[in-house]
Amino acid sequence: MARKIFIAATGQNCGKTTTSLSLMHLARKKYDRVGFIKPLGPKLINYKGLDVDMDAALIAKVYGLDEDIRLMSPVVLHPDTTRKVLAGEIPRESLMEKAKEAFAIMDEKYDFLIVEGAGHSGVGAVVGLNNAKIAQMLGAPVMMVAGGGIGNVIDAVHLNLALFREAGAKVVGILPNKLLAEKRERTLDYLRMSFGMEGIAVVGGFNFSPILAHPTLNHVAKVLNAPMRATKVQSSEICHHIQLGAASCQRVIHILKDSTLLVVTGSRDELLVTLASLYHIHEYRKKLAGVLITGTNDVARTTQKILDDANIPYIRCPQLTAEVFTAVTEDVSKITADDRQKIRLVQSLAEKEIDFEAIDALLD
Repeated sequence: MARKIFIAATGQNCGKTTTSLSLMHLARKKYDRVGFIKPLGPKLINYKGLDVDMDAALIAKVYGLDEDIRLMSPVVLHPDTTRKVLAGEIPRESLMEKAKEAFAIMDEKYDFLIVEGAGHSGVGAVVGLNNAKIAQMLGAPVMMVAGGGIGNVIDAVHLNLALFREAGAKVVGILPNKLLAEKRERTLDYLRMSFGMEGIAVVGGFNFSPILAHPTLNHVAKVLNAPMRATKVQSSEICHHIQLGAASCQRVIHILKDSTLLVVTGSRDELLVTLASLYHIHEYRKKLAGVLITGTNDVARTTQKILDDANIPYIRCPQLTAEVFTAVTEDVSKITADDRQKIRLVQSLAEKEIDFEAIDALLD
């Protein structure tokens, strides 16, 4: 049997999948065989011809676990799954058995097994497989990932703890993420004071990183479902800033920050031509992660040729500038397997900021 840990979260965007990515990296330094399973997958994608959860596909691709992908995502929710379960067309027991059977095989195969939950603790209740139920069913100690801060972490954790305790699942640790570096130790001290009284350990997670919080050019294109012209390297560049190219040409160029995604309407020929020219200069190339060209009108033919010849990366989105800008700035960036720069950073930061030995000790 494997040493196993169930990665839960107090809610969305706490860094649960980033934590799983990190633990895979750290565990592989200590254990020969490290596996991953997401028993319930609410984020359906098609990966190499199979319907699996997005996070399972991410881990499989990053860590070369394609041979296990069926087992890594045994129960995935299709658009009609919930209705069929409620109508009795799909028995809840059948979904439980699929999850248990896949887990049993993985439990035998690996030395260390990461079990990732879905969303907050109650996600999956409609099909009889909420996080607490799964953790209890599989006998996996729970590490709950939370956001940063003190009061909000304590409140959010206790709200989720109730469900795990009701199910009889054992929460052994809390891993707060997005900690402010200058307040990290003080924050962890207060959290340990709070949870220590309940016999729950607190292990520090990631410090807040603007790089991890910002999207790649490829991610923006997917969010907008818009075509992109960029090399593989260009598409993985992180957009640290998103700016509107609404001012005069000279002013827009003057206020450009490093790694900026510049949102420009397609009718701004003079600005687009200037950007294409400046992209050949190193000082400006590092400032331009890419250009997001908006609007329903076609870009002028000459301008289009200049853009293409300059090899400047751009996304073409036939929507109003305001709509596009809002959609991009409100989106929460998620790591994908193509975000190699982010993944390398996550793995590097994990070695410095996450104490794997402390987490592993909680599983004894």
